[in-house]
Amino acid sequence: MTTSVHRRTLGRARWVAGIASIVLIVACVLPWYTAGGGTGIPSISGNAFEGPGIIVFLVALATLALIALPYAAGDAPIAIDRWQSYAVLAIAGLVAYVVRLAQLVTSPAGPASLTPDRAPGLWLAGIALVALAWAAFDLFTARHGVR
Repeated sequence: MTTSVHRRTLGRARWVAGIASIVLIVACVLPWYTAGGGTGIPSISGNAFEGPGIIVFLVALATLALIALPYAAGDAPIAIDRWQSYAVLAIAGLVAYVVRLAQLVTSPAGPASLTPDRAPGLWLAGIALVALAWAAFDLFTARHGVR
């Protein structure tokens, strides 16, 4: 006797959240600031694993786990797989990002160390967090029929 398992499709919003999470993981490894590097001055740089930036990395991992959870649990519906969960993760990531950005802007290196060529991870993380927030909003509108 075979049982057919009806798996729910991943859906556009979850695809966007998954891609945004992978981009966030890559962005966390890239430099979030680079100071110095002039003639005879060594450059120093840092990534997301300093200060509240680590929360951005944890948000990316939690989002990937949230996407995979319904498939790991089998046929039973999972209560945590809702738009609110994605929204909480996106907000936590955005808050940590803004706090880290404020720290970097007020650091001795200042905004000059945060240009896209000197801080690609910071910019990429910002774009990915906006995409994650958009995915949460897309899940909300799909659930509530607000289109």
